[in-house]
Amino acid sequence: MRAYIDTSVLLRIVLGEPNRLREWHTITYGVSSALIEVECLRTLDRLRVRGALDEDRLAKRRERVFYALETLEIIEVSKPILSRASSPFPTSLGTLDAIHLATAIAYRDIRGLEVAVLTHDKELAMAARSVGFDTLGV
Repeated sequence: MRAYIDTSVLLRIVLGEPNRLREWHTITYGVSSALIEVECLRTLDRLRVRGALDEDRLAKRRERVFYALETLEIIEVSKPILSRASSPFPTSLGTLDAIHLATAIAYRDIRGLEVAVLTHDKELAMAARSVGFDTLGV
């Protein structure tokens, strides 16, 4: 499966949380926004500050994030992506999710390849479906 991977999906895998995406191992090609690295590392650092991750567990989780990122095509946040993210969508969507969705749209339009949007975020999934993406994770 060719898939656009949202941060919520990668974080559940990295953190070993319940309800991880069952289809994770069926991804043959993964793509995401450069936001995914920032969002993952900020989340891990927040967990460290709150005492939920000690140094050893933090280091292991960061290693998992970097390993996963090496397997993905990372798309930089460009002016055209930010412009699309600033434009209206058919459904309600926050800023970072709009950037993720605009990135998936850009990938689909530029490459001419269909991708499924993988997310555990209900608003992002609804917005992705509203612009023609198949979704998994919600």
